[in-house]
Amino acid sequence: MPDVLLTVLRLIFLALVYLFLWQVARSISDHLGLRWQRETRRRGTRVVVIRSDTQAGLDFTVRDAVVLGRSPEADIELADPYASEFHLRLVSRDGRLVLTDLGSTNGTYVNGRRVTAPVELNRGDAIQVGKTVMEVK
Repeated sequence: MPDVLLTVLRLIFLALVYLFLWQVARSISDHLGLRWQRETRRRGTRVVVIRSDTQAGLDFTVRDAVVLGRSPEADIELADPYASEFHLRLVSRDGRLVLTDLGSTNGTYVNGRRVTAPVELNRGDAIQVGKTVMEVK
C-alpha cells in the first residue's frame, strides 16, 4: 500500500511541475507579445495607408468596428481635407471585413469603384478616401 501511495504522490508532483512550467512559458510569451500577435492574426484584419500626404505607412488592425474620418473623435483620424468628419466604417466579423460609407460628401472608393452599399473586402483591395489610399492586408 505505501508503494502505491508513493507512486500517486510522485505523479501529482510531476503534474504540478508541468503546470508550473506551462504557466511560466505562457507568461514569457505574453510578455514578449507572441500570444498577442497570434490572436491579432487570427481575429483582426490589417489595413495599411499606402498613399497619403502625411500618413503613408500608418497601419491599423480592425478587430471589431472602426470608424475612419477627419474628426478627432473618429477611431482613426484621417489627415485628408477631402475626408468627411466620419467617413466610413470597417467591421470585422468571422474573419471578413465589411466597409460601409457613412454618407460622406466625396465618397469612398474600393478598387476604383464608388461604394453605395456595404462592401465585403478581400486581401489586396484598395480603399480610397480623397487623396488617401489604403490597402487591406
